[in-house]
Amino acid sequence: MPDLESRTVPEDHHDLRLWLRLLTCCNLIEGEIRSRLRVEYETTLPRFDLMAQLLREPAGMKMSELSRHMMVTNGNITGITDQLEKEGMVERIKVATDRRSSLIRLTARGKRVFRKMAQSHEQWIREMLGGLSEKSRDALYEALGELKLLNQPRRNAKP
Repeated sequence: MPDLESRTVPEDHHDLRLWLRLLTCCNLIEGEIRSRLRVEYETTLPRFDLMAQLLREPAGMKMSELSRHMMVTNGNITGITDQLEKEGMVERIKVATDRRSSLIRLTARGKRVFRKMAQSHEQWIREMLGGLSEKSRDALYEALGELKLLNQPRRNAKP
């Protein structure tokens, strides 16, 4: 199946070819992670991401915080949270100072399950990037860091 990069021709400018190669690599790696999560853990990447956020905040997070951190709508967070709650992975705790709000946090079971998934996830990433030499990984990391800095929104930039 052709990928985004395969659509380019030598006459396309180098920056376009570079962008499509970067996007293709991201899509291939993400697709493999999604597939492995589905096959090995019967879960999805959004569920994995939500649980990862909650593991970092043992006291729990409000839906709006989860939504902001994951860059998705509150509706998406609610649906995922409802499923995870039914499975005993997360719990909702009412906020005493705000009757409308709840904190979402991992249950003990959720922590155990997530830690197992996270170990597998780390191994999968190592496998996928492990074919690169240490020198290539370091160079790629540095180059992507430079690219990130060049493209971060400027706080005081004028339109």
